[in-house]
Amino acid sequence: MGEKKSKPTVDKPNLHARNKHNSKYDFDALCAVYPPLAPFVAKNEYGNISIDFFNADAVLALNKALLLHFYDIQSWDIPAGYLCPPIPSRADYIHYVADLLYRDFPKLKKNKLVGKKINILDLGTGANCVYPIIGSKEYGWSFVASELDPLATSNAQKIVSDNARLTDRVQVRQQPSATNYFKNIVQPNEYHAMVVCNPPFYRSQAEANEENMRKVTNLTKQKQAQPKSSFGGKSNELWCEGGELEFIEYMIYESKEYSRQCLWFTTLVAKDDNLKTLKSYLKKVHPAEVEVIEMKQGNKISRILAWSFYDRVEQRVWMKNIELS
Repeated sequence: MGEKKSKPTVDKPNLHARNKHNSKYDFDALCAVYPPLAPFVAKNEYGNISIDFFNADAVLALNKALLLHFYDIQSWDIPAGYLCPPIPSRADYIHYVADLLYRDFPKLKKNKLVGKKINILDLGTGANCVYPIIGSKEYGWSFVASELDPLATSNAQKIVSDNARLTDRVQVRQQPSATNYFKNIVQPNEYHAMVVCNPPFYRSQAEANEENMRKVTNLTKQKQAQPKSSFGGKSNELWCEGGELEFIEYMIYESKEYSRQCLWFTTLVAKDDNLKTLKSYLKKVHPAEVEVIEMKQGNKISRILAWSFYDRVEQRVWMKNIELS
């Protein structure tokens, strides 16, 4: 009899060098800080200690443990059915945009007193408020977290209110208009160094279900009777009319109106095929700079599309003024 094949199912190779999740999960440490995780931890079919990532309760418990252990979040929960974000990949986004923001001032990355003066706009924070949680801890940034869905907004506000370290770093704002991104959120004489966004990827619930079925089939090598997801997600979180392409298109066009109030606009782009079209939209609004940042998470590759209406010299002046303020 041969030994069981070892497969590091919780490894996250190729994550950003500063990402705290770029090795196997230490389940002993995680269970020590959050004991409710322990019942979900066991050896998998490869003989590795892990959880069942198809079990929504297990994934929720893991997120609570990770957020407590690494980000000092004492109280965090989401309503049933809402998106339970993969923490390692969300952290990667934050670290990569930090590199972009600080590229001419690398020493400022470690200065959290300066970081507090840096305002970040999380466009569509969801019920989980995860980008403000990570960015405020890792870099000391202050956040405005916008959200369209009233229940998600309320839950994000509860997360902020329940965690003392967030209360002076994060403002949650309700977006009243489904057709606006920055209007109603970015106030007059308010400035943001960075916009981060995790847009709805799919064009419909049917497309989201079909993609989830494909992923499950690839992982289990067998058909499932119904789509099964441990990460959840309401309609405005996972899909919108036109999918991510149309969502980011409108984001690009509206960004022009706020070109002097935001230093960098960024968004995740799930589909590589969409980049060419999105770059053509960007040409129409004439940004001074466009960047595409590739992120590798195991076998998965995703991209951050970033654009700024400030040229490189103006960007340095913006950051220098924050440093000296």
